[in-house]
Amino acid sequence: MSIVENLMRLFGVSAVRYFVIAGVPFILFYKLLSNWFSQSKIQNRNAGIKDFVREVLHSMQSTAVFAVIGYLVLFTPLQRYTQVYTDINAYPVWWIAVSLILSLIIHDTYFYWMHRLLHHKKLFRYTHLVHHQSTNPSPWTSYSFHILEACVEGGVLFVVAILMPLHPITIVLFTVVGFMINVYGHLGYEVAPQGFRHTVLFEVLNTSVHHNLHHSKFKGNYGLYFRVWDRLMGTEHPDYVKEYDRIQQKRFGKAVDEVIKAV
Repeated sequence: MSIVENLMRLFGVSAVRYFVIAGVPFILFYKLLSNWFSQSKIQNRNAGIKDFVREVLHSMQSTAVFAVIGYLVLFTPLQRYTQVYTDINAYPVWWIAVSLILSLIIHDTYFYWMHRLLHHKKLFRYTHLVHHQSTNPSPWTSYSFHILEACVEGGVLFVVAILMPLHPITIVLFTVVGFMINVYGHLGYEVAPQGFRHTVLFEVLNTSVHHNLHHSKFKGNYGLYFRVWDRLMGTEHPDYVKEYDRIQQKRFGKAVDEVIKAV
């Protein structure tokens, strides 16, 4: 198979993944069941069709960049500098799951510091501003990057593949799971269950409210999957928990107040 054919195949698979994983939630939350989920909406205002078109176009550009990076890691001599392996028996089967979790942890660290750097005043308007044109994000926003930011975003695959052994199955799972979490962060609706607020996971994991605040305030909440780096570095938005409670109270009513008082 030629280089062009491989690239087109990777782009096609990535594009399908984007439209399915972002498109299904969009249709459910913004079209079919918008009234049903109205109490879960984080911002009162609505994004428009022009926003969605802009986001999809930028996302296709980012998808093309990610396809090129995937090709470089999997099908070129650069693979020699990585720890990508194709023999499923080279490592225990359980390593697939462990390496996936470690990949997400590494990605979150990579993303946090890259994200803070892109918010530097000398870089922001030339790169990250494209993503922040979506002040009220939707699932389509998830890959809406400037081409330079897409290159840096996709570069995490090189980092992870250099740091530890990765089977192509793990790479696929990493891109799919990571994108699903990314779509949740940009969903524009909070869907976390009522009891999540008073679990250990709430102290560690990000929510849709967490990242939505970043888009509406342009500052703080730089983490991708976890709250850990924001809390360690003092960059979590001070209104996050209050905003999360407000949305959950809107969703569940007095039941939330009673749980909070009980705790």
